[in-house]
Amino acid sequence: MKYQNQNLSEELLTVFSCSCHVLQESLLSSASGYSNYRGILNWCVVMLVLSNARLFLENIIKYGILVDPIQVVSLFLKDPYSWPAAWLITASNVFILASLYIERRLAVGTISEMTGLILHFLILTSMLVFPAAIVLTVTSMTPVGGVLSLGVYTVFFLKLYSYQDTNRWCREIRQAKAFFVCLFVLLFCLFCLSFLDMYYFLLAPTLCYQLNFPRSSRIRKRFLMRRLFEMVTTESKCRVFQWMVPTIQNSMKPFQVPNHLIWLIFFYWFFHSSMNFLAELLQFGDRGFYRDWWNSESVTYFWANWNIPVHKWCLRHFYKPMLGKGFSKLQAQIAVFLVSAFFHEYLVSVPLKMFRMWAFMGMMAQVPLAWFVGRFLTGNYGNAAVWLSLIIGQPVAVLMYVHDYYIYHYGTTT
Repeated sequence: MKYQNQNLSEELLTVFSCSCHVLQESLLSSASGYSNYRGILNWCVVMLVLSNARLFLENIIKYGILVDPIQVVSLFLKDPYSWPAAWLITASNVFILASLYIERRLAVGTISEMTGLILHFLILTSMLVFPAAIVLTVTSMTPVGGVLSLGVYTVFFLKLYSYQDTNRWCREIRQAKAFFVCLFVLLFCLFCLSFLDMYYFLLAPTLCYQLNFPRSSRIRKRFLMRRLFEMVTTESKCRVFQWMVPTIQNSMKPFQVPNHLIWLIFFYWFFHSSMNFLAELLQFGDRGFYRDWWNSESVTYFWANWNIPVHKWCLRHFYKPMLGKGFSKLQAQIAVFLVSAFFHEYLVSVPLKMFRMWAFMGMMAQVPLAWFVGRFLTGNYGNAAVWLSLIIGQPVAVLMYVHDYYIYHYGTTT
């Protein structure tokens, strides 16, 4: 019997050793836990390059080379001897130095907190009104120069707001602590309130000020050169001009312009190449400029992750202070979208000198859209809804301004 059992065990072992099936899920199933899709991503990139190369080649054959360096320069300058945008940006140093001077006086107590608050309010308000007035009144200011100028002033506005807010928090901590801690905080604040510290913060790829930023140990030259190459490459510029110019000139069909692709190119150029280049040059350690917004399953997740510097500023200096004052989360969220909608409209309407409110309404439309997607759509359906809003949302609204600007200045539709 023992011999027979041994033979049976060997036979069963032989049968099981020939088994080729196990309990498992297909790799493309979410239950499999598989996440390495690099090959599929590379395939998508190759297909995108090939398809765009075909369209690009067809466009060149039909219209020729439309990218003229002189034409590019003319977008910034109407008169080669007049540089209104450059002078306007240079003038921002007046507001910067005034803000630094006020903070120094507040640190040593020569002016009251209320006086400092009023002075900061006047400076920040002037930083929005003054450049807008110059852009609207100076005839030699081009739309591109206006966007550049107002963009710089808007960034400095947000930075200086964070600068005064953070320093005020430090003064409040100093007043609440013991004498020796108070003396240490005072000396540290005075050390930080320097020209070097101020301009480092203004150049750093962040909108939120703190007394001590994380710094990288060295500048990686190879990494820096790669980002610089991505920044100066002319491929994206060629695509923009080669696609947009003939479409706008031949017919007023803005939806045929690949504005969504242009938006994606801009995102990579600005948030990855440019900001990493600047951070590497300044040895700024925090490189979290964006997160996986492309996987967003809700509109709120997208807005919280595609532009981390702005999200951090809104959260730190606007959203949480509103909650601290007794406002509800919904009220604070709507207020954040209102502020964002204002700046979207400000940065488009003023340079074009056309007030259509499309950018403002497009931004505010995100509020009910966020509620609808969060309530009724989840998973891949939510992600598809987010992508749909990106394709037909703000890029189309901006292109509508460009479309009307071209009609107003260069002709009408037939």
